[in-house]
Amino acid sequence: MKRVLSISLGSSTRDYRFTAIILGQRIEIQRIGTNGNSERAAELIREYDGRVDVIGLGGLTPIFRVGAARYPHQEAIHIASQARRTPVVDGGVIKSTLERWSIAQAARRAPDLFRYKKILLTSGIERYQMAAALAQYDAELRFADPIIHSGLRFLPLPHSLAQLELYAATTLPITALLPYRMIHPIALGQEGHDPRAERAFGWAHVIAGDFAFIRRFAPKDLKGKVIVTDDPSPQEIEDLRQRGVVTLVTMHPPLTDEGGVACPRPFVSSDVLEAVVAAIQETGRQPNEAEVLDFIAAAHWGPTIQDLNPRPKPKFAFVIHPLRTNMISKHPSFRWTRFLPQRLVELIAAQMPPMYLSRIRGIRSKATGEEAEGILITLAATPREMMRRPPDFTYRRLIRAARMSERMGARLMGLGAFTSVVGDAGITVAQKTEIGITSGNSLTVAATLEAAKQAVTLMKGGRPEHVRAVVIGATGSIGAVCARLLAQAVGDVVLIAPRAERLLALKQQIEQETPGARVTAATTPDPFVSDADLIITTTSALTGKVINVDKLKPGAVVCDVARPPDVKKEDAARRPDVLIIESGEIVLPGEPDFGFDIDMPPGTAYACLSETALLAMEGLFGDYTLGRNIELDRVKEMYRLWQKHGLQLAGLRSFGVYITDEMIAEKRRLAEERRKRLGLSSDVVVK
Repeated sequence: MKRVLSISLGSSTRDYRFTAIILGQRIEIQRIGTNGNSERAAELIREYDGRVDVIGLGGLTPIFRVGAARYPHQEAIHIASQARRTPVVDGGVIKSTLERWSIAQAARRAPDLFRYKKILLTSGIERYQMAAALAQYDAELRFADPIIHSGLRFLPLPHSLAQLELYAATTLPITALLPYRMIHPIALGQEGHDPRAERAFGWAHVIAGDFAFIRRFAPKDLKGKVIVTDDPSPQEIEDLRQRGVVTLVTMHPPLTDEGGVACPRPFVSSDVLEAVVAAIQETGRQPNEAEVLDFIAAAHWGPTIQDLNPRPKPKFAFVIHPLRTNMISKHPSFRWTRFLPQRLVELIAAQMPPMYLSRIRGIRSKATGEEAEGILITLAATPREMMRRPPDFTYRRLIRAARMSERMGARLMGLGAFTSVVGDAGITVAQKTEIGITSGNSLTVAATLEAAKQAVTLMKGGRPEHVRAVVIGATGSIGAVCARLLAQAVGDVVLIAPRAERLLALKQQIEQETPGARVTAATTPDPFVSDADLIITTTSALTGKVINVDKLKPGAVVCDVARPPDVKKEDAARRPDVLIIESGEIVLPGEPDFGFDIDMPPGTAYACLSETALLAMEGLFGDYTLGRNIELDRVKEMYRLWQKHGLQLAGLRSFGVYITDEMIAEKRRLAEERRKRLGLSSDVVVK
């Protein structure tokens, strides 16, 4: 049986001795702490030299590796040199291999664990490789080294790897000549909590480093914190739970004995693991990186992630923007803009960065009872400003909004109104950000078709045998999937879009998917709207009239999905016999409070916002609806989740007014009168 011994400057209260099974070999593992007494550490090395297979140095680093520089510590080197027959290791190779691997694996399993978080490293010079690994996740780093080494709380902390390297170059040549107790958290005869770094600990979302440092300097209140460390004992893990730690990431693997039962001390320090590697490989020296990497792969070592307390509710974010210039003055900070020339306001506002608007609260799933919390963010550009600029103009602002959302705790961001149709409809933004992105168009389609079905049924007095549908903007992301589903539902659909090549491709696709459907393609709507029972318009036109309302069939239904709307109120007034509705809007479950006027009735939201909230309720935080080819399966899944979590289609609205039975009855009467004047037959369902 192999024997490894860790001689540590740390507290003797953390000593242990047990046997573990690693790669089929029995290893006896022992730790002896010296409470910061370096002379006792040297004495123990001489005592056990030749009596164990490998000695590990705990809390002692003979050579600090910070960036490309190496800083030998004279006392630590002297202590390590006391062994003549037994190889001595310090855990440095484990830190540069296993710990980096563990950080990467933890980030893969929980993508929001480190990205954009405030991370405090208790000692950057001790754990430079860990710092370098964490720096890859766009985190805001701080290093507590100056406060811990000097005890002077007013000293500024390094904020980057470059500043840490500068700190090391400035201080380590001097510190390396001083007793090691000036660096290690357990100085001679000292034990218990040291409050010198409490402010830095309070600042951080994530606290990372040697557990000896965390044990010594962390404040009692760790509520909501993530701890990334090496070797806490079961009792210390329970203490972290009691102090409010949300997630514990242990970079070292749990050791087990025969039968796979966890050892009394499952987690051990880096020098112990490195000693185990050296003992099993029988190299008689400190293993190199290649040897350790082979061992890690063979032993399947990796991190352990434990949720010690419930995680904060995952958040979603949603991006809106003003549809008209006068909406900019709705923001309390910009009310004064109503006194300025509106075109000037529009031009200047377009250049502004994304801004936080409000918290979205009170959305509660009927299926799980869980609340989904959101963040409302706005761009200040109007549709006109977005459309007259290259897509990159909007992409840059959306990417910035995504990173802002992630810093605020969101894991999914929805794109509202024109932000979902600019350029490639969210694909570029999704590729350049880590947060999940959705355009919300899957639920928009589902809600639009449900609203259209209800409206047609109301205007016909029942479900008609034959309906002809016209989709204007049919080759867009929403229009195309609406046309494909309508072809399956009604069997007669007219596709309207300006580009013939896209129209033909869509026509062929629908005819393949729905054999027997009547599919007509055209570039202008006028010849077809006079015979259409249902018109869905989804264009991004900013000028000109998309529909000539005077040519509409009596009693027709127009579902206007476009934002800004394609049909103006003054035009609709000329045809009181036609029902013009807004796209399907959603009543969210619970008692939603958007914290800002989104131009919707209380508790009601646009379908694109509702899709984002619905995905958060379901726990789906990856990219969802992207690009111009919306998947039919995603639309059908939205139907299912909509019902599961208790969302409801809002009442039909026309220009902001809810449609009543009396209004429907009047429109049907006027439609019947118009048919008679035009000599048309009635198409009202006879019951």
